[in-house]
Amino acid sequence: MEVGREGERGKEGEEKKSKEKKKYKKREEGKNEEREENKNDQDKFFIDVTKDQESKELISKLLLEANNKTFGRQIFLKDLVLSALPKLTAKDIELIQNNVLSSLEKVKKQCFEYNQKNKTDLDLGEYLVSVKNILKEDKNAK
Repeated sequence: MEVGREGERGKEGEEKKSKEKKKYKKREEGKNEEREENKNDQDKFFIDVTKDQESKELISKLLLEANNKTFGRQIFLKDLVLSALPKLTAKDIELIQNNVLSSLEKVKKQCFEYNQKNKTDLDLGEYLVSVKNILKEDKNAK
């Protein structure tokens, strides 16, 4: 009889676990939906410069310089960033956007701009061959 009771308890335990899993899934789905709704309402921002030695040195230098004072609280990176952001111009933002492009993305952008300017519909390969003269056979080769 003891064996039968353990078997019954095992079934009850499995049912309880599956109910908990379902509750957990529903709770996680709700959190994901909230995250998607609040994408523009982000509260925390992080700057990761662990792999960029130049950025680390620049930040350290600026913070040392800013905190070389006699009075007032310590100045943090947050203070520097919040002071500098309003001074960014549209040209600065465009420069930043161009600096984060890979080489391939830069060529794709040039192709897109060429198509817009000349009202053409060249794909990247056609653009490289016809406009940039890449892969064209040399006339003197034969």
